[in-house]
Amino acid sequence: MNCDLDTSIPDWIIEHPETSRIFLELELDTSCGGKSLSYLCIHKDLDPTVVLRHLRQVIAVSENGKRSLDGSAKRNFNATKDDSSDRF
Repeated sequence: MNCDLDTSIPDWIIEHPETSRIFLELELDTSCGGKSLSYLCIHKDLDPTVVLRHLRQVIAVSENGKRSLDGSAKRNFNATKDDSSDRF
């Protein structure tokens, strides 16, 4: 799912759990009854495009971290595998 300004906050959180802290910090209702991110931002006097940009930054950082961890885990596994094969 591609989350955008028309997406409800619960859908954002389901798709990208790392965004939940942003909604809490901004005091946006996370059980909004299906109202869009844009609607809730406007009613809180927040600029929806700024909030969207921030959410996307949080997602990008989270995804980059996951990729780095995945790569590290694979390198560590391969190093361990190589080391153990030398012992036998």
